[in-house]
Amino acid sequence: MTWWIDFWNQWHTLIRIVAILLGTVVARAVLLVLVGRTVRTIERGQRGKHDDATELAHSPIAKARVLQRAKTIASVLSNLITWTLVLFAVGSVLGELGIAVGALVASAGIIGAALGFGAQSLVRDLISGLFIIFEDQFGVGDTVDLGEVKGAIESVGLRVTQVRDVQGVLWYVRNGEIIRVGNHSQGWSRIVLDIAIAYGADIEKARKLILDAAKSVAKDNAFTHKVIEAPEIWGIENITGDQIVLRLVQQVGPEHTDSVARELRARIKTALDKGKVELASNVIFVGASRKTR
Repeated sequence: MTWWIDFWNQWHTLIRIVAILLGTVVARAVLLVLVGRTVRTIERGQRGKHDDATELAHSPIAKARVLQRAKTIASVLSNLITWTLVLFAVGSVLGELGIAVGALVASAGIIGAALGFGAQSLVRDLISGLFIIFEDQFGVGDTVDLGEVKGAIESVGLRVTQVRDVQGVLWYVRNGEIIRVGNHSQGWSRIVLDIAIAYGADIEKARKLILDAAKSVAKDNAFTHKVIEAPEIWGIENITGDQIVLRLVQQVGPEHTDSVARELRARIKTALDKGKVELASNVIFVGASRKTR
């Protein structure tokens, strides 16, 4: 064993450095494999949130959302693992070479604090982006209300979210400036229609015509998969001297709100015309004179 002792005494520093580097490489490879498995688990969990797995599988927007979220999470975790292991390996190697690591760490801490103080908005954007992605607050294809900006999400990054509004304008919103999020695309949506009929119209007849028209939409093969529950009339929402407002509600899938609402309006209009139920008018007749509001 004498030769081994002599060899170790002569080369122990180099052996330890090689062992540290090899251990770092192996640890990084193992952790990246675990990250890949975690991302796949998240992807499967995201699919489980959708009621129609077949629709998700064939939806380009849903695929883009799941893929982007999975890639972003994988990128963040991979970079975090890589830099953590690199810093650990560099510190260990410097320690083996006899360099005082404590002074370097203190200097790096001061520099990092200065950079963090000078880039507070950037750090806030990145941290907010991480929470948005991990909590799945919104994703590609969702229709959201971010306060001053409303529209469809086209991209979600760590620093900036891209939103396309109804006029086609693409907005770049910093994640750190997003205080509240109204997501119209998660779970289900509700169509609320207020139908104003003339004050002298038959209320019960109007209720029946409106409800029958809404039920006909729900039974239509083109809309059956879009509605979730049966339509309801909640009653009189408002009453004035010239009109009575009835409120109809219909629960639908979040992506079908506009198409179902348009069909409901068309069929309600047709049903009321056939039933000779007069809608409220903006013109008020007083005696022999006519006044327009």
